[in-house]
Amino acid sequence: MTEHFNKLTEGEAELLALLAEEMGEAIQIIGKILRHGYDSTHPDEPFGPDNREILEKELGDVRCAMILLCEAGDLRKEAIHRHADDKRERVGKYLHHQPGKEAL
Repeated sequence: MTEHFNKLTEGEAELLALLAEEMGEAIQIIGKILRHGYDSTHPDEPFGPDNREILEKELGDVRCAMILLCEAGDLRKEAIHRHADDKRERVGKYLHHQPGKEAL
């Protein structure tokens, strides 16, 4: 087997591809929510899931990909949590419409 220029194993590349795909799907539904709102449904499926439910599903899929990357040893769960905590402390001053944003 020839080593790839980026030195990723096939397993590492596969999980990164999964993460990219799932993040793309999350971004797509975020765009739909910004255009049509959380409660909107697909016009051909008025009784189908609304955009909020679809975002919840897609974020769950992103979380699954993150978990798989951590379980494979490609990412460190503790580092991800530490960075999330740091972001939560820093982001408040940039949010304009969140109650108690300074306390985030």
